[in-house]
Parts: sequence; C-alpha cells; structure tokens
Amino acid sequence: MSEDAPTTNRQRSGGPDRPAGGLDRFFRLTARGSTVGRELRGGLATFFAMAYIVVLNPIIIGAAPDSTGRFLGGGDEPNLAAVAAATSLISGIFTIVMGLLGNFPLGVSSALGMSAFVTYGVVVIPGMTWADAMGLVVIEGIILLLLVITGFRRAIFNAVPAQLKSAISVGIGLFIALIGMIDAGFIQKGSGTGLELGQGGFITGWPVLVFVLGMLAVFVLWTAKVRGAILYSILGATVVALIIEAVAKVGPKSAGGEVVNPSGWSLTVPTLGQDWLVPPDFSTLGQFNLLGSFQHVGLIVTVLTVFTLLLTNFFDLLGTMVGVANTGGLVDERGDVPGSQRIMVADALGAIGGGMGATSSNSAFVESSVGVGDGARTGLSSVMVGVLFLATIVLSPLAGVIPSEAAAPTLVLVGFLMMQQVTRIDWTDLELAIPAFVTIALMPFSYSITNGIGAGFIVYVIIKVCRGKLREVHPLMYVTAALFALYFVSGPVQALFEH
Repeated sequence: MSEDAPTTNRQRSGGPDRPAGGLDRFFRLTARGSTVGRELRGGLATFFAMAYIVVLNPIIIGAAPDSTGRFLGGGDEPNLAAVAAATSLISGIFTIVMGLLGNFPLGVSSALGMSAFVTYGVVVIPGMTWADAMGLVVIEGIILLLLVITGFRRAIFNAVPAQLKSAISVGIGLFIALIGMIDAGFIQKGSGTGLELGQGGFITGWPVLVFVLGMLAVFVLWTAKVRGAILYSILGATVVALIIEAVAKVGPKSAGGEVVNPSGWSLTVPTLGQDWLVPPDFSTLGQFNLLGSFQHVGLIVTVLTVFTLLLTNFFDLLGTMVGVANTGGLVDERGDVPGSQRIMVADALGAIGGGMGATSSNSAFVESSVGVGDGARTGLSSVMVGVLFLATIVLSPLAGVIPSEAAAPTLVLVGFLMMQQVTRIDWTDLELAIPAFVTIALMPFSYSITNGIGAGFIVYVIIKVCRGKLREVHPLMYVTAALFALYFVSGPVQALFEH
C-alpha cells in the first residue's frame, strides 16, 4: 500500500487530516518540497514587501488630475481613501486568482510602472479623462488575454534563449535591490553626479538607520540559515521603527508633494495611534470608459497608447515570472516555468480587473521573490497574500504601520539571491554575453524591467544578423525585437500625431 493510502482513507471518512491532504493535492505542496507553514509564512513575507502599494498607488493615480482637471472617480478633489480601498480589493481578488489558477507564488497588484505611465503619460493627453485611460487598460488586458489563449505569449517566452532568461533574473535582482535602497533613502539623487549614498554621501536620519539595521539583521539571519529570516527582519525593523517614532517624533519626509524633512520616513510613518476599523469607500470602482478615448483623442493616439501599455505589460510578467521561478528553483530542465500558460492567463485577468476597478493594470510583483526566498513555492502563498490584501480594505492602517525602511532590506537580500543566476551565463560566448550584459545593465540604469528586456532582445537579434546567423534566431525573436524598436520610439511618434 502506498504512503498516500491512509491519508486518502481519512479524507474519505471526513477525518481531521482532510483539509491538509486537500491542500497538498491541489497546490502540490509535497511535490514542490513545501509545507502549509512555509507557504503561509512566505505569503506573509510577500505581503509585507508589497503592502506599500496600498499607500503608494493612491498617491500616484489618485492625487493627479486628468487633462480636464478632474481626479480619479470624476471628482474635483482627490479621494485617496477610495483608491486605497479599491487597490486592496482588486489586489486581493486577483492575487487569489493567481494562486488558484496559476498555482504560483506571485502577488498581484497595481503595477507601479503602469500606474506612473497612465498618470504622467496618458491622462495628460489633451481630451483624455481618467475613465478613458482606465478603459484603455481594460482593452490592453483583453488583447493580452487573447494573446495568451492563442499561445502567442507563451511561444515568445519559449523563443527566448535560456541565457537571456538568466540575464533577466540578474537584472531584476539589481533593479529590486536598487528599489529597496532608494525607497529607504539609503541611496538618493546626488548633486549633479546621479546617485549617491544617503545625504551628501553620508548616512543620516533615523529611518535610514532602521534600514541599515534591518539589512544587517537579514544578512546575518540568512547566513545563519534561520527559517523565517526575512519575515523576522521585517517585523523586527518595524518594532524598532515604532519605538524610534514614538520617542524621536521623526515625522514624514514629504508633505503636499514637497520634501519638508529630508531625514523623515519615506512613505509611511510607523505609528499605532490611529483608527483601525475604517468603513471602505468603493466609489471609484467601475469608473472606466471602454471606448471614450477613441472619441476624445482619436484613433491613432489611442492605438499607440494601447500598444505601449500592451508591450509594457507583456514583458513585465515574463521578467518577473522567470526571476521568481529561478529564485525558488521552479524551472524545469529546459529553463521553462511549468504551468506558465495558466500564470499568464491569471496575469491578463489582473490587467482587465485593474482597469475595471480603476486601479491601473494589475500584474505580478517582483517583490514576490521575498516570499519565495522565505520558502514559498506554490499558489497557497498567493492565496495568503490575497486574503491579507482583502483584510486591508477595513484594516488599511495595518499596511501603513510598516515603513518602507523596514521592508526594503529584504529587497536587497532578494537582489543578492537573484544575482546568483549570473553564473548560468557563458561570458565567453560574446554573441549572448553582450545582449545579456545590456539586459542586466539597463534594468537598474533605466529603472525599468521592460527597457532592459527590450534592449537585450534588439542587441541579440542585431548581432546574430550581422554575424550571418539568421537561422539561429527564433522567428518570434525577430518580431519581438521589431515591436520593441517601435516601443522605444512610440513616445516621439505619439507626440508627433498629437501636434
């Protein structure tokens, strides 16, 4: 009799092991070397690393007017509480969808790059409204879903050389490590020299000290192989931050969009003195106009905008999925991600739902690597993340307790973990090594995963063509490189048509 037989009998009789056995079979916990405890702990770690989105997304899309002077939801003033509630709701729903459908440890929420692009590049187009812009996000998501269903998106994924996939992981590692350092104020804009350490080259301020202590703590715990190191470092740094704020009254770095206290907390002031049960405001849900942009800004501008949204979303998931899979050892012998088709469907549904929920396109978050680094290997961790997002609808102050300075050290650690993929690149094969380098370098330097992937693909194709090795390039790589070339000039082309 197999080892599963006793469990099966208890399940049929309704015994106490039935839920655990059901979870194991559905999420394939044992097959992926995980447990319920690891998944839940990994989900907590991912949520803590992503929780800032509930605060930051409303600031980006909720505080900026469209070309008509109206704010998201159609009002004359920002309604950040409604945007935060919608962000929590949509994030929770589609992260759970990712867990149940994709069975992959990815948290899904409003993509900051997409939110910023919609805010600063779409709704400012003369005649464009927030509802029109969200309608474009829905259209982009529908097209993305069709590309997934027809197999075109997966075909492109499989056409990418394995070493370029590894380069994507390395680039994302550097990118998210940089995000963590900048979010914490550890790295800032310098005076004429780009980036610099802290303020004027020195570490100053209590929040930065919290980041440094948290970073050192997670490094020590990780090297000591303490299970739960990432989660413990976040909680520990948050406790330290709460004590510092209670004693020193540091306060926020910015007020009214301007820096008033350079040594203050970047996004969230850690404090427990707030109302914990807040009635949710869902007034911005459903604020989208599917075809309004065609009427208000014209066909050409609409098509170019949808194309830009589509291409950005198209490859952001590719990079995130590969990076998370490599971090957790979830790739097969060919370097592919099992179940990637279902993962892509879930991601496309998130894009559609984000537009319909007026929270901008929802996509997989690279911060999911934090949970994977803490042991998450299945969609159960995503379900955990989704439930926690839903909880923030009425407990939004909970997400606001954790300052970015406490969560950012984990991003630096995950950056290190993803950097280890660099050994899979054959640096003596210049025809692949140079495109790999361009991919890795441009992600942090241009602050964009998509830019790094696109530039790497274009350089790879050009080198192969110039070397007379056209047959070594998958036909879809030619198509993709051409689309990226159009993507990189879509801004000037769009501006030309606008004038």
